[in-house]
Amino acid sequence: MVNKDKTLPFEAADYLDSPEAIAEYINAAVEAGNEQLMLAVMQDVARALMGVSELAERTGLSREALYRTLSETGNPRLSSLVEILHALGLELSVKPRSHVA
Repeated sequence: MVNKDKTLPFEAADYLDSPEAIAEYINAAVEAGNEQLMLAVMQDVARALMGVSELAERTGLSREALYRTLSETGNPRLSSLVEILHALGLELSVKPRSHVA
């Protein structure tokens, strides 16, 4: 028997529908400590909220620079990351860890 059900690929941007969901998604990536994951998450958030073209316009970065910055091999400066977060309506903050190693 052939399965004729069609499934669509998972698109995280489809579920990032509130500031709280977006913050939780980004915080989970930060907690994982994986740079490539963090950059992929930032791409998802950009797609969910406005798209890369509008994000480029809001940050003053070219689309190409933004794609490079958020690519798998990207290495954004802190100032670029903060500018991207601000353009997305987010801010970077630090809090004490709940446990001390």
